Amino acid sequence: MITALILTAIALFLGVLIYVVNRTVPTKVKGIEKTEEIAGILPGMNCGACGYPGCFAYAQALTKDAELILKTPCTVACQDPESLKRLEKALGITLDAAAMNRKALIHCNGNSEVIHNYSGVNTCKAAAQLLSGYKKCPYACLGLGDCVVVCPQGAISLKPENGVAVVDPEKCTGCGLCLAECPQNLIELVPEATKIAFLCNYKPLKDIPGREKCDTGCIHCRKCFKSCEYDAIVWNKERAIPEFDIEKCTLCRKCIEACPNHTLAEFTEVKAAAKTRTEATVG
Repeated sequence: MITALILTAIALFLGVLIYVVNRTVPTKVKGIEKTEEIAGILPGMNCGACGYPGCFAYAQALTKDAELILKTPCTVACQDPESLKRLEKALGITLDAAAMNRKALIHCNGNSEVIHNYSGVNTCKAAAQLLSGYKKCPYACLGLGDCVVVCPQGAISLKPENGVAVVDPEKCTGCGLCLAECPQNLIELVPEATKIAFLCNYKPLKDIPGREKCDTGCIHCRKCFKSCEYDAIVWNKERAIPEFDIEKCTLCRKCIEACPNHTLAEFTEVKAAAKTRTEATVG
């Protein structure tokens, strides 16, 4: 009898406890409905190109900071006007696809001399493990095509004359998958409206003995910086390279003409050359 009463009391206590918890504790985590709404609009590819492990994680980040989409946009959603409109409504901000679109730019002219024969695994990642590759410039494109393989759009090809990778901007969606594949960190996603292309990846201010930059590498002379009359060039002191303000740049070409090593080029010229090469490769 006593045992039955004790069990009954415990059951009643647990029942009341469950009722109280059910009434006081929210059934959903705060913001989860908004996250689920955003995740439902995203493509669901979980490619990681946005910098997050998947679309749901990206949606969680957007729930906390809607402006994040302007800094690291979902490039797949940017290609779909309907998805972009739905994201605008969900996030409560205005989204301009033209301003958000990114294109891959490979910071290498490809003129670095080959200093030894490489006969290992035929990937850039493997070759880079041995003294940063087999070219005189330790930061040069190795041309073994890791980025070519990973590109889902077939937008990357290799120059036949020197094996350096080039990107066809019309095919490139700015997904960013190629960035992680390049062991030399040559590839950058730049705004589609970029005007000046910087075609060098050499990082140190001084040459490494025996591993110098190529004859078209940046020599950090600052002539491009000094030639700009519109304050469109900012000199990155840490890397000793120029950085360009798209809004201020008038494309006067004075910086291109001032560069003694032809390290700068119009982005449209780089794009046109890349498009021609990829079409020739397909043909």
